[in-house]
Amino acid sequence: MSGKVAIIASNGGLFDAYKVFNIATAAASMDQDVSIFFTFEGLNLIHQQANQQLPIPEGKEHYAEGFKKENVPAIPELIEIAKELGVNFIGCQMTIDVMGLDLADLVDGIEVGGAVTFLEYAKDANVTLTF
Repeated sequence: MSGKVAIIASNGGLFDAYKVFNIATAAASMDQDVSIFFTFEGLNLIHQQANQQLPIPEGKEHYAEGFKKENVPAIPELIEIAKELGVNFIGCQMTIDVMGLDLADLVDGIEVGGAVTFLEYAKDANVTLTF
């Protein structure tokens, strides 16, 4: 099955990261062409320091033990898996500028583009998701 999956990552918590990268890697492993557009707090998911300490929603701290017990990969590992599977990462240029980030703050291998860049990709996507 071949097609395109367009994902917008606009939230920056741990649960958001697992949703984004689980869907992206699952789709890529099914031979889908996958692009993720990271904007606003979603840039935390690809920020080299922030993605190692993403917040767990209050009252859900017990999930951390479950992730560890079940050997769920950490977010930096899921990023590498996604890259190996060919998932394209697009960092929102406007948000990067507004937040005063340098490309060196973000994981290697991302494309920087604006909303038009993502919309050009997403306009004929079979699946579009937002987290």
